Amino acid sequence: MKFKILTLSLLLLFISPFVFAQKEHYDAVIIGHVVSKGQHIPFVNIYLEDTNYGTTTDVTGHYMMVDLPIGEFTIVAKMIGYKESKKQVVLKAGETVEVKFDLEEDVIHMDEVVITGTKTFKRQTESAVIVNVLDAQTIEKVAAQTIAESLSFQPGLRMETDCQTCNYTQLRMNGLGGAYSQILINGRSVFSPLTGLYGLEQLPTEMVERIEVVRGGASALYGSSAIGGTVNIITKLPQRNSYEVTSNNSIIGNDALDYNVSATLTALSQKRNAGMSMYAFHRQRDAFDANDDNYSELPEIKNNSFGINSFFQIDEDQKIEANFSSTYEYRYGGEMIDGPAYQAKQSEERTHNVLMGGIDYTYNPTMRTSFVLYSAGQYTQRDHFTGIAPDGGQELQDYNNAPPYGDSKNSTVQFGAQLNHAINDFVGAGTNILTVGTEFIYDDVFDEITAYDYLIDQQTKNFGAFIQSDWSITQKTTLLAGVRADKHNFVDKLVLNPRVSLLLKPDSYTQLRLSWSTGFRAPQAFDADMHIAFAGGGIQTIELADDLEEERSQSLSASLNWDKPTEKHIIGFTLEGFYTQLKDAFVLEEVGTDNAGNSLMEKRNGGNSQVYGATFEARANFDRKLQIEGGITVQRSEYGDAVSWSEELRGEKKYLRTPETYGYYTLTWTPTNRFSASLSGVYTGTMLVPHYGLPGDAGTIDQDVLFDSPSFMETNVKVGYTFGLKRIDSSIEIFGGVSNLFDNYQDDFDKGKNRDSGYVYGPAKPRSVFFGIKLFN
Repeated sequence: MKFKILTLSLLLLFISPFVFAQKEHYDAVIIGHVVSKGQHIPFVNIYLEDTNYGTTTDVTGHYMMVDLPIGEFTIVAKMIGYKESKKQVVLKAGETVEVKFDLEEDVIHMDEVVITGTKTFKRQTESAVIVNVLDAQTIEKVAAQTIAESLSFQPGLRMETDCQTCNYTQLRMNGLGGAYSQILINGRSVFSPLTGLYGLEQLPTEMVERIEVVRGGASALYGSSAIGGTVNIITKLPQRNSYEVTSNNSIIGNDALDYNVSATLTALSQKRNAGMSMYAFHRQRDAFDANDDNYSELPEIKNNSFGINSFFQIDEDQKIEANFSSTYEYRYGGEMIDGPAYQAKQSEERTHNVLMGGIDYTYNPTMRTSFVLYSAGQYTQRDHFTGIAPDGGQELQDYNNAPPYGDSKNSTVQFGAQLNHAINDFVGAGTNILTVGTEFIYDDVFDEITAYDYLIDQQTKNFGAFIQSDWSITQKTTLLAGVRADKHNFVDKLVLNPRVSLLLKPDSYTQLRLSWSTGFRAPQAFDADMHIAFAGGGIQTIELADDLEEERSQSLSASLNWDKPTEKHIIGFTLEGFYTQLKDAFVLEEVGTDNAGNSLMEKRNGGNSQVYGATFEARANFDRKLQIEGGITVQRSEYGDAVSWSEELRGEKKYLRTPETYGYYTLTWTPTNRFSASLSGVYTGTMLVPHYGLPGDAGTIDQDVLFDSPSFMETNVKVGYTFGLKRIDSSIEIFGGVSNLFDNYQDDFDKGKNRDSGYVYGPAKPRSVFFGIKLFN
């Protein structure tokens, strides 16, 4: 009760001083046009900075803004792919001012507006928390079809496949496992534990405008599980009337087909005050068997998805944004047979139906104040099968009479409010943006397989409140400080997580950042806990220890960011060091078998652990024709005490499945506006991979082994050529390429029904040839 009273008091404290002034209009008018290299540009966003007055250029590249207030303003022209341009303008009653813009193409996005680091809109170079941006152009260069396929092309991030049979994935950030990464959709925490198993591979890239990444605990404002970092998937909002249809097809390992078709359509109202963006995605992939044992290493997948993203500018002060998506996915992995899953000797079958959506209401009564009410949610229904058939006799008959089918239901809802207010000349120096907010998140997971006596029936409730000061003390110094309070139903006490970040800018090219933060993870089931693995000739499940306590963290990071543009070239780099200490860290240890002889892993508190290292990222563009980006992370992750992952072997202090070196690169060559070629790669160093054995089985090893995997480099090539179709005001692109060009794919998979499905490492798929066509305007 005291916590709720405190939260209400904070809200009233910040709301009370705000006087919503009535704006006076004097029919001031601005007209003009926007060009680039002598060509008019349609659908460019034009607006007065720090106000809600705005429009876009029409199809001829011209614009008009009417009924404007008088005074001195900054007018901005902005469009994706071009550098933002600003001009000062003085508006007088009854007068018309002409403002023309000549935009320069933006080849490296050095100063985009981002939101994830502070929960408010900030430029990358002005944010005290470093935010990396993966935009739609980069995603297209690497030919990624799903969000999971694109995330490895960011420093400090690694997408990992963790099951040979079903291929569930997890995102690892700065050496920490998937449960330490907070996945957001438009800033909302609707990626639940169950959704996290396959969700990133189910979401198509067609829905994405950009992906913002905050590494480390500096994103602690988002609550539980944001220890390793935060990934915010921001969906497309319409900026102009457009369409795009793409067919992308692959031949995987000279054997399996992967067929994808997607379409997007965006529409704006005549006054540009309402719009809608729609996407549809269909995928059908054959199962792939890498070692000719008639058991798949890549499961069969069928996916149908569609979504809508919309906005409605009610008036100059009020705006509503709403989004909705629906995903159906079927996947089957294991013995490749015709017939129901239970007739296979070993298989996993999953049928997902996922609904997801959200709505935001924004009120901007003054140039310095904004108020946001938001809600979001998702509902997932999953029918699944996980089973190994006995060799024969009565056991096989009993198995066929009651096969291990399961049922899962998961719902997540989030409600919140946030108030932002800018105070000029704060304490006599600079501007301070104060942010205060509160939110409630409820998640209900039910996952059951009666045949295995397996059940997760979990309801989590978290009420959080946060306050933040983003103080630009001078043009060269920004201090960000905040604290979030959480009351989680699985944690006895109120959890307070403060954070402090400092930004120093010695010159216009350089930013120095230093951050300290704390975080926590509640003692609940997370995504990996809900995956039933095959190991040692049976299944392997995870259960929570009875006395499991929350996990706490402290994180430090320091970074140097430098970007130097010249007339024709841009070069830059980022160097970041990070350190995270975990108290009462969660560990998995083998604790025996159940009544059916299946292996049990227990999640328990294992003392302290630490993760530390450094990330280096470099980028360059030469004459707008050759662009290079790359990053490398060197780190170490280890527990204070050894963890006994297997009853047969001594414990290990190092984190499993965690390489100490990993990175990526992209190289793009665009000699003309029509032709483009890209080369990209993902490097993963050696790591310790657990391998469970079964004595006497020809397809597996005889005893448990901690395997030191080889390093590997996945190399991808893509070329494309665009033809203009002037009669229909459109273009068509023909493209093709090869993924994993040198076929650096794992070659020592287990075989047969008793294989250890968790013994998988390396690239997600073997060499694959792809080709496609895209029609767009």
